[in-house]
This record gives sequence, C-alpha cells and structure tokens, in this order.
Amino acid sequence: MSPTNNFTVLVIFCCAISFSFASDPDTLQDLCVALPSSGVKVNGFACKAEANVTEADFFFAGLAKPGATNNTLGSVVTAANVDKIPGLNTLGVSFSRIDYKAGGLNPPHTHPRATEIVFLLDGQLDVGFITTANKLISKSIKKGEIFVFPKGLVHYQKNNGDKPASVLSAFNSQLPGTFSVAAALFTSSPTVPDDVLSQAFQIDTKLVDSIKAKLAPKKS
Repeated sequence: MSPTNNFTVLVIFCCAISFSFASDPDTLQDLCVALPSSGVKVNGFACKAEANVTEADFFFAGLAKPGATNNTLGSVVTAANVDKIPGLNTLGVSFSRIDYKAGGLNPPHTHPRATEIVFLLDGQLDVGFITTANKLISKSIKKGEIFVFPKGLVHYQKNNGDKPASVLSAFNSQLPGTFSVAAALFTSSPTVPDDVLSQAFQIDTKLVDSIKAKLAPKKS
C-alpha cells in the first residue's frame, strides 16, 4: 500500500475512534451555567450571564447520604446531573448515587446518551448488560470494584446480599437520560395497546392489564 493510502487509512481510523468516544459536544467557552428559565434549548440549555454565576452553580450535597429504599424495587437513584448542578451544562459529565436494600433491584433500563461506570461503595451486587446480539455480560462485584455499562445497552443491578449496598455512578453526559424498559412499555401515556404487548411477550391480555396496574404510578 502506498504512503498516501496509508495516510488516508490512518485519518479514517482516527476519525472513527473520535466518533466512537464522542458524547456531549465539546465546550466553546470556559463555562455555560444552565438557565432553564430562558426556555431556550439548543442541545443543552442557554447560558446564564457570567456576572450572575456563583459557586452554588457548581455545588451539590445530595449524594452525601444514602437515599430511602423503602419502595417496591428496594432501590433509589439520586442524580447529580445538569438539573441539579447547573454548572454541568456543556461539560459532558454527570454523577449519581444508587442505594439498594437487601434484595433491592435497579431494574433493566438504558441511558440513551451516555456510557455508565459504577464504583461499588458498600456491599455486593450482581450486575449485567445485554448486547444487541442478545448476549448477557454479567458479573458479581464487591466493595471497591468497578463495572462499565456501554452506552444505550439494557442493563441492571441486583443486590442479592443480606446487607444494603450502594454505588457511585459516573456518566459521559450532562443529562444521560434513563429509559426504564418495563415502565416504558407498560406505563406510557398514551398506553401501548394491550394486543401489541400481548403478542410481543406471548402473554394473555389479562396479564398485560395486571402488569400495567402493578406498575402504574401510585396516586398520592
């Protein structure tokens, strides 16, 4: 292969790498503290006037303590994204804390805009994700260990231990989004037709209605 062709292949390869690792767009200024009240969204939020920026725009104390896990699934996610930390706007990162009671589950879901990496603070978890070839990649992890969930793939965490567990979770997006598989299919508005779900899951429509009722948001 000629030197010219070699150079062309190298350029294409480098571009492919850069696209494969791309997440949120790169910033074009030092900071762009989110100003949701502006109502303007251009793949992010409009910027607050720099003269009005304070240290509070870059601070959040909400991950310091465990969240309440007294719910049906026995887990709770406390997010530290751009909605909670306006200073994250355009920076392409965010964080979460997830707490699990014994037997707790963070059910199958995806993050359409980010890869996730979890660091286990306490306890032990069974974790896994499913590839588009329907292969399950799973592992049991313990305190101090890390596991990665590739962007957009369905994944879960389950505490099969007899003690509470917690993780710190990092994302390469200021707002990774969460798409809960069960909730999306059975509690959407308007609802997915029963016959669609019945045929997709090969179950009776009465069971579809039962699942919808169980997953429906509790009325306060």
